[in-house]
Amino acid sequence: MSNRYVRIDPRDNLIVAIQDLKNGEEILLAGTQLVLKEDIQAKHKFALHDLADGDPVYMYGVLVGRATTAIEQGRAITVQNMKHASAEYSGKREKPHWIGPDVSKWKGRTFNGYHRADGKVGTGNYWIVFALTFCENRNLDVLKVALTESLGYQTEKDYIVNTEQLVKLMRNGGGEEEILRAEIIKSQEEIVKNRVFPNVDGIKILRHEGGCGGTRADSEVLCNLLAGYLTNPNVAGATVLSLGCQNAQIEVLENAIKKKDPNFSKPLHILEQQQSKSERSFIEGAVKMTFLGLQEANKIERKPAPLSKLVLGLECGGSDGFSGISANPALGYASDILAALGGSPVLSEFPELNGVEQELIDRCVEDHDAEKFSALMKAYGDKAIAVGSGFESNPSPGNIKDGLITDAMKSAGAAKKGGTSPITEVLDYTESVTKPGLNLLCTPGNDVESTTGLAGSGCNLIVFTTGLGTPTGNPVVPVVKLSSNNKLSEKMKDVIDVNAGTVISGEDTIESKGEELFEYLIQVASGEVVPHAVRLGHDDFIPWKRDISL
Repeated sequence: MSNRYVRIDPRDNLIVAIQDLKNGEEILLAGTQLVLKEDIQAKHKFALHDLADGDPVYMYGVLVGRATTAIEQGRAITVQNMKHASAEYSGKREKPHWIGPDVSKWKGRTFNGYHRADGKVGTGNYWIVFALTFCENRNLDVLKVALTESLGYQTEKDYIVNTEQLVKLMRNGGGEEEILRAEIIKSQEEIVKNRVFPNVDGIKILRHEGGCGGTRADSEVLCNLLAGYLTNPNVAGATVLSLGCQNAQIEVLENAIKKKDPNFSKPLHILEQQQSKSERSFIEGAVKMTFLGLQEANKIERKPAPLSKLVLGLECGGSDGFSGISANPALGYASDILAALGGSPVLSEFPELNGVEQELIDRCVEDHDAEKFSALMKAYGDKAIAVGSGFESNPSPGNIKDGLITDAMKSAGAAKKGGTSPITEVLDYTESVTKPGLNLLCTPGNDVESTTGLAGSGCNLIVFTTGLGTPTGNPVVPVVKLSSNNKLSEKMKDVIDVNAGTVISGEDTIESKGEELFEYLIQVASGEVVPHAVRLGHDDFIPWKRDISL
């Protein structure tokens, strides 16, 4: 790629500035010589040819908009002179023919994971605590205080102050000198090293605002999602709080679990407050049952597993004008490697697939999946229009400021995360991944709602590409942050794990960065490397209510 500007696809009639370009600068590209008519900021685009009002605008080889006024060759493409437009799509037109990357170097490779009775393998071993209704959130807060810090799972601080040590010294007759000499600060590393249950990676509280009120369908979807977390291979077991009278009844959750895994055998402790003697007794029982569950969870140890057991969620957020030409295609190459090895990459965020539907439809192995994807996209788009919006409203102010000025442009770059492999299954929200190969999962574009859904469908790893930076994580699935540019990687070192900005600056290719990322994922899956989102306790959890969220 040029270090000044790039034409991504031979069909494109707009060019991406890699660096800031000056008014009057001469550009020579694809046999065309032009002179810039204005300054062009890095990540933004300019016209390769003169465009008339209404002319189609192409990027990544697909329609991303239409000119709303005449645009001279060498002029910047902006929200003032272009509007969103996307290609029409219909039925499947061709069968997928795919030649995957060379994966010989990974044949026979393994990662060290937690093997479950259903044959899945976790990259982590977590105990989860959640409620069936928001009415129990206060009790969840009490359990978090009671369980996390005392057992060594306080991850939101770099250290803790052990004041109890001073109390103990005082009660044992310790004097001023002994108290002043006492070491009462424990680093996060010391806390982890001295955990009561060393094989349990965390006790995670899944707090939400659902389970009652709303519609019965909302509660059923919530229970399906929570059942997905219970059957996720990264989860060892759970403590569940029920009030008793809520829409999300215990039976609804139990039925959802049976649908996902009829032979479910993980430790599951469900307590109902309206059947308890007192709140004190209720909390006491929850703590004791959790403690017993942790003893069982701690018996599981990491063992070698084939790379085909990896289920990789593909996510993006805080995207910029470089995301679609560095981070996303690098992740796409890594997902192709995984697909070729028999693993399961999962592409989500359906509002950010607008404009590339036909390409994805044609990549579906089965006709019924092509039809399902088409139906889900149409229903989603129609619902957005019905409430006075549409997919064109998806790009955020930050996206637009950094060069992604239409949803089709953003989508064409976002879809690069899915690589080039055939699509083996299309899943609706909360449906579980069961097939190797690339899966499509219907979620919103909203970062946390989407990562929440990816974990609920069985992903045991997630890669999150970003150009602007974001602290998003997940309670039970390691989230690896991949930056699209060098500046972000330097600025947010405590958030970014891998930098794809070197693709832009020329030190790496899409392929070399994709291979580097894949090797990093094997280390994360084995517990050898802890991503920043895990280290910092970025435990974001927002269930989607199936209303309009772009």
